[in-house]
Parts: sequence; C-alpha cells; structure tokens
Amino acid sequence: MNPLHAAILGALQGLTEVLPISSSAHLILIPKFLNWPESGLTFDVALHIGTFLALTLYFWRDILELTGNFVAACRSGLNTPARRLPFYIIAATIPAAIAGKTLEGPIDEMFRKSPATIAALLIFFGLVLAFADSAGAKRWRVDRLTLKCAMVIGLAQCLALLPGVSRSGITITAALFLGFHRESAARFSFLISLPIVAGAALLKVGHLVQTGIPAGEELPLLIGISTSAVFGFLSVAFLLKLVQRDSLYPFVWYRIIAGSGALALIFFPVF
Repeated sequence: MNPLHAAILGALQGLTEVLPISSSAHLILIPKFLNWPESGLTFDVALHIGTFLALTLYFWRDILELTGNFVAACRSGLNTPARRLPFYIIAATIPAAIAGKTLEGPIDEMFRKSPATIAALLIFFGLVLAFADSAGAKRWRVDRLTLKCAMVIGLAQCLALLPGVSRSGITITAALFLGFHRESAARFSFLISLPIVAGAALLKVGHLVQTGIPAGEELPLLIGISTSAVFGFLSVAFLLKLVQRDSLYPFVWYRIIAGSGALALIFFPVF
C-alpha cells in the first residue's frame, strides 16, 4: 500500500468509526470503486490501533474515573450509579465480543461479495437512526442506566458486525429508543466501544506478530495509525459537541445519499 492510500484510509477509519456512518462500509466500498488493492492484515491493525488511541486520549479522564469506581465497587459494593457503570459497560461488551469472535470472519467474507447489500444497510439503518432521533424521549442521563438497558444496547452492538450498520450508529440508536439524551447515548456508545476496539486491536496485533510486518509496509502502518488517531479524536469531539445542540439528521442524510450513490455506481457503473 502506498502512503497516500494509507493516509486516505486512515482518515476514513478515524472519521467513520466514530461518526454513525459505518467505517466498514466506507473501507469496503471506496477502495472497490477506486480499484485499490485490499489493505491486508498489517493495515487493518494500524486502523484499529489508531481508533483505540483516539478514544483513549479523548476519554482518559472517564477511563480513570471508571477504574476508580470499579475498585471502589469491589471494595464497598454497587451502591451508586457511578460504581455500577463499569459493570454495565462490561455487560454491554460481552454480547458483541462473543459475536465478533465467532461471526466476524464469515460475515466480512460474505458481505465483501455483496456491495449492494452494504449500501442498502447504510440507507436502512440511517432511516432507523432518524426514527430513533425523532421518537426517542431523550429524558435520561447515563446515571439512569440499568443493567437491562446496558444489555439491550450491548445486543444492538452485535448488529455492527454487518458492514453498513455502524457500531456507534446502532448503539446510539438503541440508547435513543430507550429514552436517553443524545449526548448520553453517544458517550455511552463510545465507552462500550473501547473494550471492543481494544480487543480487536490486540487480536490483530497477535496475528501480525506471528506473521511479521511485510517489507515496505512500515511507513503505511505508521501513517495509518497516525491519521486514524487524529481524525478519530477530532470526530469524537465534533460528535459530542453536535449532539448537545442539534439532531443526528446530518448523518441520516449523509447515509441516504452515500448509500444511494453507491447503489447507482453498482448498478449503473460509469467506468
């Protein structure tokens, strides 16, 4: 992979993994339309590491607070919402971790052969997000979270294995349907994605250690990590600022336009 492709795909990962517009859809469809070669394991590792760095750097205070509350809960019990939150995050992570371990490979292989399905999912789950954003009560903060709500959001996260769904999109959608404010929905979405992204990065790093970094891939690897981390950090800040004052409809319209454009290119190719 050349450095320019690495920079573009890294930026795409940083933007689309965080924003509710599906990173997997973009990383499959755009290289396909541009006739770029598949990125391979090395670059896949770079993208996951970059995303994990972005989330960790942005939420480092939350991570320290969650760690402190986890320790306090182990010592004194789950007697406050703050002490229960780390366990809710763990509970919400388990379904997606199990599904990812068992189904990610077969699903990815199947959907790479069906770009039209990916484009259709972009549109469909954009419409679901629009309905949730309009119909959700938006009255609850994170401190009102229950184990049941956490599990529902965690189960919804399993759908993110389908390219075109979006991990942040589907978890924010689920939280909105449950009555949470947009900002609380987005923040909890990011917090439960941290263990998943970290686990995926560690798993892929393990494979890379076994196979080794191919010759000439060192620079694209560093570029991919850097660009995905920078754009991921900026995207988190942008989304959390946006949901404080505005709806999620810009992302809904983007998904509809992008999905429709992809379908047009698939069924009426110009090249």
